Amino acid sequence: MKLEHSQITRVQQANDIIDVISEHVKLTRKGREMTGLCPFHDDHKPSLNVSADKQIFKCYACSAGGDVIKFIQMREGLTFMRAVERLAERAGIKLDFARAKGANEPSGIDAADVEKVNRWAMKFWRKNLLDSEIGEKCREYVKSRHLTDATSEEYGFGYALDRWDDFLSAARKRNIPDKLMLAAGLIVSNEQGKNYDKFRNRLMIPIIDAASRVVGFGGRTLGDDPAKYMNSPTSVIFDKSNCVYGLDKARHEIVTSGMVAVVEGYTDVIMTHQAGCKNVVATLGTSFTAGHAKLLRRYAKNIVLIFDSDVAGAAASERALEICLAESIDIKVTSVPQGKDPCDFVYAAGGEAFKNLMVNATDVMKYRWDRLTDKFGKSENISDRKAATEEFLRSVAMASKGGTLDAITFGLIVNRISKTLEIPADDIRKELGRRGQSRQAIVNTVENSMVSSRELAGFGAKAQEEIIETILNEPRLFESAAKKVKVGDFDVPLLREAWSIIEQSIAENVEFSLAGMLAKTESQDLAGLLVRLSGNGQDMDTLRRRFNGALDALMEYKRKQDSNYTKTKDDDILQRISSIKARPDRRNPGMLTT
Repeated sequence: MKLEHSQITRVQQANDIIDVISEHVKLTRKGREMTGLCPFHDDHKPSLNVSADKQIFKCYACSAGGDVIKFIQMREGLTFMRAVERLAERAGIKLDFARAKGANEPSGIDAADVEKVNRWAMKFWRKNLLDSEIGEKCREYVKSRHLTDATSEEYGFGYALDRWDDFLSAARKRNIPDKLMLAAGLIVSNEQGKNYDKFRNRLMIPIIDAASRVVGFGGRTLGDDPAKYMNSPTSVIFDKSNCVYGLDKARHEIVTSGMVAVVEGYTDVIMTHQAGCKNVVATLGTSFTAGHAKLLRRYAKNIVLIFDSDVAGAAASERALEICLAESIDIKVTSVPQGKDPCDFVYAAGGEAFKNLMVNATDVMKYRWDRLTDKFGKSENISDRKAATEEFLRSVAMASKGGTLDAITFGLIVNRISKTLEIPADDIRKELGRRGQSRQAIVNTVENSMVSSRELAGFGAKAQEEIIETILNEPRLFESAAKKVKVGDFDVPLLREAWSIIEQSIAENVEFSLAGMLAKTESQDLAGLLVRLSGNGQDMDTLRRRFNGALDALMEYKRKQDSNYTKTKDDDILQRISSIKARPDRRNPGMLTT
């Protein structure tokens, strides 16, 4: 699917960045700008700046930045095109997609069409439930679970009749193709190739993602089917390993509280929400995955896993520990008392008791250690304690392997383990080393959001960045640059992309603006770079001097590639660039207009 650039610009202009970001982050006015805690890293003092004038955001700590589309991309984990669609829906704009042959999803089924048929199915089953006669059985079941009519309406409950083709027949009358229903997982085929309804005699619960799309369904049997719950299969818009139930309703409370609780069932979420605990979501018939952790980390710093029993918690704690270390995410774990599920516990004890469970949850490391001491015995017997310690350290070593832990995080983890096990930190560090935990795997700092300092160490890269920065702040310099510089002269990939965007923007002979360039890129890294380099507030003379110096340096760099300049010559060129840059302090939170 493709969109005309004018449509993307229209979506940008219809969604004020202050309004959109305020739906996710609490913003406070600071002069002409708004500031808040950055949702893209562990921010303790407001590092996020949002400019109403320029319609961009930038974090001065982690370098995340871009326009309103980039914010939604990063915040909700969407593709560029889906973020545009999401904002178009928010603004009530109907997009006109141009489809090229073969431009659909890899399966040949378009994601937007799957979402449409899912939404129609939700309304169809909802109508069944509300029918005074045929929906009575299902309504009685809902009532028996202590769920109110208001809750039924809010969560879109529906009823799939106990028939083989109730849904299929109705959909065919609406000219919905079988191929689309199969792709959405709403119908299935038997060995003879005959299609029939997948969901029969079930309470239907729609699964709605953070972008408000109906991506699938969970069906709870009303009979004696051994499969108590049945979920939609994986589709072009649904993957249960990267999706949680209830996020659409819970998101606001999760952002406000900074905490999200993860339970195991649909009704656990719905009952806790009904009781006033809105920051609760559920996995969809699968264990907690790294995909779930990455999704939820966008909204909250604290993730609490709540299991039905200590047995279930013990089985899942090793995996949770692995995710905690590999993804550098703080996870806590707790179990519902007396082996109850959260739904029954909340009904009996109330919402405040459930909130206390969340608040008093145990750090996943300590929880894992406590379960191991339960397993090996809580005596001071040396052999039992050694066995528990060795298994615990094995879990940590395996979990850390391949993770992206920096040295500071690793040191903090070692200290935490030392405190938990009451063993000196040096001994813990040595034991992890003995188990093959190489320093290389632990210290793996990832810097994808901007051109790294290592990448810019060479004078050629510095000159290239300087040229991009000066043109962004004074577009009239491009004409001089274009006479000497071509896209192939940029050997830093991100800077080469930036030059291409600038070249394309100027060639279109429209108003040159940062927002316009941001609308042309789907790369979050490139958006962050463009925002970082724009708006330095220097006057034309200063920019021109910097530009000319950088242009000379780039020409010398190109000649150097074909000759044998000495290291002294390289240092001379670096010194020349440094002497004319006179850059403003990058930590200055001001975003001046270009």
